[in-house]
Amino acid sequence: MLFWAGVALIIVGLALLIAEVHVPGFFIAVPGTILLLLGLGMLFIKNMDIITASLIVIISAVGSSLFTLWFYRKLGEPELPTTTTPDQFVGAVGTVIKDIEPGTLNGKVRIKNQVWSATANQRIEKGKTVRVRGAEGVHLIVEEVK
Repeated sequence: MLFWAGVALIIVGLALLIAEVHVPGFFIAVPGTILLLLGLGMLFIKNMDIITASLIVIISAVGSSLFTLWFYRKLGEPELPTTTTPDQFVGAVGTVIKDIEPGTLNGKVRIKNQVWSATANQRIEKGKTVRVRGAEGVHLIVEEVK
């Protein structure tokens, strides 16, 4: 009787591991591994009682969980987010995509594939090339490149 219960657990565990291949996320792999190990234990340990089975389940669960945590920490080590500040663009050259009027922040410039609000000392029309002189808050201060 114990033999067939072990075979059944192995089959269910393998089915869960195969399902994990088709639906990745490691949510099915942990119980699949535990059932597989428990089934193998039932096949190879004669006269297994409830205490032995419980120990195998606990050790398998803790071991699988620790391995999963370790694996995911190695797989997805955190990276610092990249941040862009206007000060990084001082000296950069870009193109006006919306007319810039002195004293307003309605003007827009494209610098390194990013669009920023901009102001200048004189009016600069759309399509003109500008260079960043500085930054004020999240707005660029630009001047036309002649």
